[in-house]
Amino acid sequence: MSRQLDEKINALCKNPPAKYDDLKVLFLNCTLNRTPVLSHTEGLIHVAQRIFEANGVQTKIIRPVDYVIPAGLGHDMSETPEWDRDDWPQIQKEIDDCDILILCTSVWLGEKSSVCNRTLERMYGYTHDFNSKGQYRDYGKVGATLITGNEDGVKHCAMNILFSLSHIGYTVPPQADAGWMGEAGPGPSYRDEGSGGPENDFTNRNTTFLVWNCLHLARMLKDNGGIPAYGNMPDEWSAGCKAGFDSPEHKR
Repeated sequence: MSRQLDEKINALCKNPPAKYDDLKVLFLNCTLNRTPVLSHTEGLIHVAQRIFEANGVQTKIIRPVDYVIPAGLGHDMSETPEWDRDDWPQIQKEIDDCDILILCTSVWLGEKSSVCNRTLERMYGYTHDFNSKGQYRDYGKVGATLITGNEDGVKHCAMNILFSLSHIGYTVPPQADAGWMGEAGPGPSYRDEGSGGPENDFTNRNTTFLVWNCLHLARMLKDNGGIPAYGNMPDEWSAGCKAGFDSPEHKR
């Protein structure tokens, strides 16, 4: 991290518009590299993590690739004949416990990693569950993404990830994506010596904006009890209480 960025972070964190020390952030680093192999994506994660922690926010980084995560949409795939182990419920517990989820990935063949796809699929398997207000379970959480690589694809991956998070109930703030791409084709990755990644002003600016917009939105949601439970409760809709539409018994 550059000295100027560090100074800017410290200056911003001296007089924030609110307190954020009751918030929790989870980074799911969908690198293909298992711990402790170097992850370039984790280098960018550390920039965001530094700002969150400077505001007293609890942070945690998980690499899903370190776990056994079977394909499927069940809560626990070890209950099926095909699999005798499923670590996903451990990760889902961490997701349920956070206020802000940042789904992070490297770019391969212009797409998010296979690990990122698997992660979103397993999250999607929980979308038929509801929260305590009767909404889909991820209402009230904030979602964002960080992406690295040495080929094009940041915006393409971000569009897919942010849509996916929004589709399952996450609230996405403005400028909720940031990334770093080296030169197109073979070349240095983010944490390689001389890559210019950690010093890149555009990436550092966008990462900083992402963090603060996540903080502002999470603060507003938490202080107001999440998304209001009106017009968005599946069971009520199924029962015929269709806000904004005539109920079946009123049709002529």
